Amino acid sequence: MKKIRFLLLLPLLAACLSLQSDEQKAEAAEKAVLAKHDEVMAQLDQLTTLRQQLTRTPGPDTVAARRHRRALLAADAAMLDWMHRYRRPADTVAVARRLSYFAGQQKKIDSVAGLFRTSLDSARFALRGPGTPVSSAP
Repeated sequence: MKKIRFLLLLPLLAACLSLQSDEQKAEAAEKAVLAKHDEVMAQLDQLTTLRQQLTRTPGPDTVAARRHRRALLAADAAMLDWMHRYRRPADTVAVARRLSYFAGQQKKIDSVAGLFRTSLDSARFALRGPGTPVSSAP
């Protein structure tokens, strides 16, 4: 009978052990924000290269090329703005406030990542030109 009770309590015990403390949740939230930042920053070279290519490449639609360059510049500016405004809360700040701050920062950096993605994809497409097959590579 004791074995059966122990077996019934085993999943509950495992669930209790896997719970994160509030402090661990705050650390995980901060790491998630900074990981997204690092992911976007890794694309900065691509953004710069595409912007330079759009500047050098003569084409029939210079208005579109300028529009794509501006979109790339806007993505870069959004990242710089996010980095200048990001302020890690002190460890003395209540965990709930830190979690709230990191949740807001996650939304902002996700927005910057989306801006990067759309401007990079749009510039690549514009540089590819008409009649060029679309590759299946990511």
